[in-house]
Amino acid sequence: MPVAPPPNSDAPSVIAASEMKHLSGFDFLTAIAKGELPQPPIATLMDFRLVQVESGKVVFEGQPGPQHYNPIGSVHGGFAATVLDSVMACSVHSTLPAGTGYTTVELKVNFVRAITIETGTVRAESRVIHQGSRIATAEGQLYGADGKLAAHGTTTCLIFAM
Repeated sequence: MPVAPPPNSDAPSVIAASEMKHLSGFDFLTAIAKGELPQPPIATLMDFRLVQVESGKVVFEGQPGPQHYNPIGSVHGGFAATVLDSVMACSVHSTLPAGTGYTTVELKVNFVRAITIETGTVRAESRVIHQGSRIATAEGQLYGADGKLAAHGTTTCLIFAM
């Protein structure tokens, strides 16, 4: 059950772990993508959203803006790293049964092209590479609106009972 946002607020809410543990990762993420459950607060903060879920594959889209800029006039690498961390971890989550959680234990990101406001809507795609009982790995790519690769990465997630 979502934690209620303050009255008259458009703030996103967080699903209580006691409620989330009754849904498989696929069902949980599908409900977010369909708008049946709220997007998480990080998605609002960073201006990205979950748009597609398959078992072992997830897609996010996001909009880099001036709030993401660093002092040298481009989007801070943390924007790409955050979107990739989120999409890769969610691809792992999409494979997990109810009552199972995960956390990122390692993240590797390669930045191959600058991101600016002119990059337009970015698309992050991820797929699970390995799914074990305690460890899962995934890879992800972040593309600009022109389809050119801007960053790519890998993650290792620890899987645990909730």
